[in-house]
Amino acid sequence: MAVFFRDRADAGAQLARRLDQVRAAGPVVLGLPRGGVPVAAPVAAALAAPLDVLVVRKLGVPGQPELAMGAVGEGGVVVLEERVLRVADVVDADLTRVRDEQQAAVDRRVRLFREVRPRVPLAGRTVVLVDDGIATGSTARAACAVARAQGAVRVVLAVPVCSPDAVPALAAATDELVVLSSPPGFRSVGQAYADFRATEDDEVLDLLRGR
Repeated sequence: MAVFFRDRADAGAQLARRLDQVRAAGPVVLGLPRGGVPVAAPVAAALAAPLDVLVVRKLGVPGQPELAMGAVGEGGVVVLEERVLRVADVVDADLTRVRDEQQAAVDRRVRLFREVRPRVPLAGRTVVLVDDGIATGSTARAACAVARAQGAVRVVLAVPVCSPDAVPALAAATDELVVLSSPPGFRSVGQAYADFRATEDDEVLDLLRGR
């Protein structure tokens, strides 16, 4: 798979050019922490929109943490991948344990980010959800559900790169899906970036402070 973006800031700048038509709706731009926030920042700047975060966490299959069986988000929203649960033969007790662990992680991160940026109200607003890329789509779909639960009237999901397998379910979960690249040879999000170093909490906090 070819490299399409220098880094997350470059990806955000390219994504912003595809989202200019959303400006008239007066949107709120929400980055998915942590890696989605550096992508969302140039989008918010280009659209003259407020930048905020929406916290979600993947639910990894026990023993296979990179395999997503669902996701949880702010407000206790849960999205489950029923096919993965069946194939991996996940029992209810394990699902409950993982869900509770990840919900606690969501709550901790929410407290951290809300210290520097109170949540922007979403009621009646158009929301642009931004991540640095999508593999399975469960986390992004959880984010869409959280945004709607918080009152968003229109949800636009915008990502630089996305697995082709995830596109149909994401399109069904959103009002508009904007994807710059969905290559048939997709193996991981990081392959689309020349620089895909981890995003730290301090970087997210600085971006939320407008630095």
